[in-house]
Amino acid sequence: MTNRVLIITADSMDAEALKKVLVHTRNNEFILEWVTHLSEGINRLREGGIDAIIVDLALPDSQGIDTFDRLFAAAPHTPIMTLSAADDETLTTASVQHGAQGYLSKSNLDNTLVPQSLHNLIQRKAVEETYFLEKARAEITLNSISDAVIGTDMAGNVDYLNVAAESMTGWSREAARGRPIGEVMRIIDGDTRESKPNPIELVLKNNTSMALTAGTVLLHRDGREAAIEDSVAPIHDWDGKITGAVIVFHDITNTQAMALKMAHLAQHDYLTNLPNRVLLNDRVAQAISLAKRRGTHLAVLFLDLDNFKQVNDSLGHATGDKLLQSVAARLSACVRHSDTVSRQGGDEFVVLVTEDKFAEKAALVAANKIHTAMAEPHIVDGNELHVTTSIGISVYPADGQDAETLIKNADTAMYSAKEQGRNNTQYFKNDMNVRMFERQAMEAHLRRALKQQEFFLQYQPTINLQTGAITGAEALLRWNHPEWGLVLPGRFLPVAESCHLMVPIGRWVLREACTQGKSWQEAGLTLTSISVNISASEFCYKDFVEGVRTILSETGLDPCCLQLELTESVLMRDVESSAEILQQLKNIGVQLAVDDFGAGFSSLRYISRFPIDVLKIDTLFVHDISSAKGNGILASAVIAMATSLKQLVVAEGVEDQVQRAFLKVQRCDEGQGYLFSRPLGAEPFTSLLAEGLSKTIVPEERLPSTNYHWFEGEIV
Repeated sequence: MTNRVLIITADSMDAEALKKVLVHTRNNEFILEWVTHLSEGINRLREGGIDAIIVDLALPDSQGIDTFDRLFAAAPHTPIMTLSAADDETLTTASVQHGAQGYLSKSNLDNTLVPQSLHNLIQRKAVEETYFLEKARAEITLNSISDAVIGTDMAGNVDYLNVAAESMTGWSREAARGRPIGEVMRIIDGDTRESKPNPIELVLKNNTSMALTAGTVLLHRDGREAAIEDSVAPIHDWDGKITGAVIVFHDITNTQAMALKMAHLAQHDYLTNLPNRVLLNDRVAQAISLAKRRGTHLAVLFLDLDNFKQVNDSLGHATGDKLLQSVAARLSACVRHSDTVSRQGGDEFVVLVTEDKFAEKAALVAANKIHTAMAEPHIVDGNELHVTTSIGISVYPADGQDAETLIKNADTAMYSAKEQGRNNTQYFKNDMNVRMFERQAMEAHLRRALKQQEFFLQYQPTINLQTGAITGAEALLRWNHPEWGLVLPGRFLPVAESCHLMVPIGRWVLREACTQGKSWQEAGLTLTSISVNISASEFCYKDFVEGVRTILSETGLDPCCLQLELTESVLMRDVESSAEILQQLKNIGVQLAVDDFGAGFSSLRYISRFPIDVLKIDTLFVHDISSAKGNGILASAVIAMATSLKQLVVAEGVEDQVQRAFLKVQRCDEGQGYLFSRPLGAEPFTSLLAEGLSKTIVPEERLPSTNYHWFEGEIV
């Protein structure tokens, strides 16, 4: 490798001597450049490419040590050798002290050792530069990592901290240098809060690597704490002798917090923060083990919110989530601290009443508290929401020996509470399993019935009480099961409601009724309206109005010929929302009727707010007309009120001439019931329309003397 050497001297003889001894080296190692003034030399250095400098400190434009200082300032990283006269020992020494790498005696410039000295000087400088770069790289690397690094000498005194270590300990490198590691890096046991010896002390003693024990906490200089993990290793020289130690550690506070959070989320419901199914099963299993040892009992309560789906469908899932959070808070307030409230998912909750000699009684007390608490309204985003709950109870050891069986049997009892009218509590009984099996079978058959078109409609006419003419028809759902035969709504609709089939069944009914109504119109058979009952699930469904519009469009039925019947209870669940939906339906052009009017809890003030066309008097009021103690006062009042609101009045369940005559005198507009006709299939009803009531066709399907709305099994 060729090295370029800059010679700065005004003495031509010295320059020539240097050229002679350097140029003719064996490998032509040096290329020489010669200038006579310091200023020329500095200018040349600015151009770069100089590997070494030989300078005479006595120059025309600079003298003495100042010459060296100026040159060194211009090229601080280029090795410099000075030319020294025999009597310049003081100046030579000063130049070395100021940074010169060596000197050449002017009297020995022709010495063959001069090239070797210059070669060694350049090589040493190259090694120093490499070392500097490696050290700088290591320093940058250590300061770039997030792990803290502290080095010590053999006495355990700090000699190095990277930036992360400065931040975590609160000590700067300068302040920490020379201080004991135990002072700079204070650590304690996270559980006992007692001081712990620094592992560096053990590493220096045993000359072996090691790690910190779990639960170590680092104390910052200002008192802050951080959980840490680390490793410690000894430092050896090239002879393998230990010269110190280095400890590398990092903050795991956030990692530990995240691990705890993940563990919590794995066992708790994200929405309510209640224990989830996994944690509940574990707690029930532990409670059973404890109760078994102590000879005590425990109880499991399975809760399901009544009609919660309607809140989701009408107000959205965000409101439903907030309602669930409110319910969770109330449930937690109803039980003891030793009990567990868990969310199973959806609107289902489970309460574990822990071991007690009187678990049955404690469970009933808890259930009553829950019913009382749930009776109060929930205020969510300005909405006053009312929800009740059905509760099933199972008791250990009578109703199950393990967590799975106890929870399953409590669930079965809960469904029994649903069947008993909701908002009540039922203890598990063995015969409930039979009913549960039947219910599950019913659900499976219902799903098949929709796919295989096992449902059909019958139609019952409404009659003008003054003229006797048929004015409309009410569509009533029936199920022709291939094995069970005719199944009435009162048997299968509660199951359809609980397994969320009401919306698809309701849409099928609406489409089928509209299709049939259009067929009668095309046949020239006139009907003022064809009415369809709308369940609560349908009415609250988010796409209900659009679904009605689509079905009318696809079937071609004139909207004014469709009458949608809703009960008071459906409309009064959320008056504001109901009014909005009803107005959207009126904008389509359909007729709206309140079914079973008088049986609910609506008031004239609320009814007058709704765009209602028809009021259908509840069957009980009509039956009261001809009963032994009845006088028809309630029916008269409803008729008078409807008349004042300019609404059409229809009396349901008319079964005898006494009732008909009374209603006619009271100016009731229309009637419906077995006095006029039983529900008929589409074909016989077509004949009825064509021939009139005098030739009513009695259907082949013989039904009981009571009829049911398709959507809720209530008596018509």
